[in-house]
Amino acid sequence: MHHYHGTPCGATRQDVSRFLAGRHAFISFHRPEDLGTAAEVCQSFAIDNGAYSAWRSGQAITDWQPYYDFVEEWHRHPAFDWAIIPDTITGTEADNDVYLEDWPSHLEGVPVWHMHETLERLQRLLTWPRIAIGSSGGFQTVGTPSWWRRMTDAMEIICTNGRPNTRLHGLRMLDPMVFNKLPLASADSTNAVRNSSNFSRFGQYCPPYASTRMSINAERIEAHQSAGTWTGHPETGQYTLFG
Repeated sequence: MHHYHGTPCGATRQDVSRFLAGRHAFISFHRPEDLGTAAEVCQSFAIDNGAYSAWRSGQAITDWQPYYDFVEEWHRHPAFDWAIIPDTITGTEADNDVYLEDWPSHLEGVPVWHMHETLERLQRLLTWPRIAIGSSGGFQTVGTPSWWRRMTDAMEIICTNGRPNTRLHGLRMLDPMVFNKLPLASADSTNAVRNSSNFSRFGQYCPPYASTRMSINAERIEAHQSAGTWTGHPETGQYTLFG
């Protein structure tokens, strides 16, 4: 499983370089300032289209050409993995299907299935080599009981004998309590970066450098791997909040 750590890191170039060295980075088109550094030091990077950040800020992206140009610029880099195909989180399935038709075929693109969308659309997307699952609508909080029930419905479509029929990426799912129950090929979150400024997490001896704090958070996540197979709903009734 690839653990993609979301940016921006909000730190010095030196701290960013130290943290991302040898890791997998998830770079948002909405905040791409760490991409130059990431491309030089990380194992690989994937590009997010920034739709979630725009949605959270109440904005609407009406022109995707700058994003196409951005991915075109970076997709030849040896560390480039793939990019999220444009989507509208509150749009219709027909709206998002148009983006799939418009995506340049020579670019490694990953479509998003939003959890509030129909299972019929999910079934159609299984022809892609990789799909991303996005928490949205009534299922926007990762890990709640209702979220797990919806994920159970999705896994019944995606998997045969517990193994997914395409590679899966979990958007905002880089929580060991989540991904160790799901057969994900990769997942992302900004947890390692965001919690680096929460000094209380580090006890009495808080590391003075942001890169060290981010790395400690990342190592706690990377110590875990995704499930090899889907074995059903965890039935814990517990949930955690990750972003």
